[in-house]
Amino acid sequence: MADCLAAVITDFNRELELSRVPLPELAPASVLIRVDAATLCGTDAHRWQGHLRAATPFVPGHETCGTIVEMRGELRDILGEPLKVGDRIISSYPHCGHCYYCRVARQTSLCPHVIVFGSSKPSALLGGCAEYHYFPPGGSLIRIPDDVPPPLAASAACALRTVMHGYEQLGPVESQETVLVLGSGPLGLYSLAVARDRGARKVLMIGAPDVRLAVAREWGADDVLDLDATPDVNHRIAWVREHTDGRGADIVFQCATSAVVAEGLEMARPGGRLVSIGVGGGPVTLSPMIFFKQVRINGVAMAEARHFYQAIDFLATRRRQFTFDRIISGTYTLDKATEALRRMAAFQEVKPLILPRVSS
Repeated sequence: MADCLAAVITDFNRELELSRVPLPELAPASVLIRVDAATLCGTDAHRWQGHLRAATPFVPGHETCGTIVEMRGELRDILGEPLKVGDRIISSYPHCGHCYYCRVARQTSLCPHVIVFGSSKPSALLGGCAEYHYFPPGGSLIRIPDDVPPPLAASAACALRTVMHGYEQLGPVESQETVLVLGSGPLGLYSLAVARDRGARKVLMIGAPDVRLAVAREWGADDVLDLDATPDVNHRIAWVREHTDGRGADIVFQCATSAVVAEGLEMARPGGRLVSIGVGGGPVTLSPMIFFKQVRINGVAMAEARHFYQAIDFLATRRRQFTFDRIISGTYTLDKATEALRRMAAFQEVKPLILPRVSS
């Protein structure tokens, strides 16, 4: 097969076009996978809407699990085990390996030459909404255990790995601490699960719509607040304080948009911690007085290779504690990818699954 089918964004907020895309010639230490499953997140919806930088045309989808069909050279996974055709894998984002951020700071997610999936021209074949996906050299390959289904493995390649990065920056969660999660999308739901798993005394969530909050309750949220039913920020802040003996949350995970950072700081207790993952929403205005609360703020940019591995391991080892399959909310084929993006943009999906075929 010299080419494959892909769903391509040719213009923002428009129907995706099905196109035949040539399979790339493999560079040394690169891999070609047959896509088993691709999942979409809010970033894909924002790119389709034109809210994030991406030059059309491009193939969307940056969460992809697939089976190796071709590789150039003898390759090993992140644990040093040999890989072979037929293995199921995900890949971290390739980076240059020789700049300051790769070699000195050891923050490869900040490498200026990092290759991000889901926003490249179709000929690069770097998007999940296609029959095949190319993994260039420079990334780490993570093998998928047999008991982790492809849709969940794909979701680990963005939402969960970013959450793992956030928890690494946060540090330990103490047994007496309350974790507040702002946002009930995949980032928020996975943040809730990890908080529960790491022994937080109480886990709270503010989000919408109710279909997402239902998953939060099932995954162990002690209480949830419907954002749609509570438009007044002062009422939301009061709700948090009512659940934290008037202090505010020890830890706040901002998994919505940057615009709610100021709200999150108000909800954190003096001396607390805030991890900001959600992006977009315009500029943030903070009162100078907020810094007297001595809240530590960490921003998170994507993830390192180890976080991809941690995400897959979490899915494999915690599957009896959490009904992870509940995060996959709808299934679409390539010719229905526009509908999936439209519903994701309207918050009508938690995480849609894209299968690499067309509807019959």
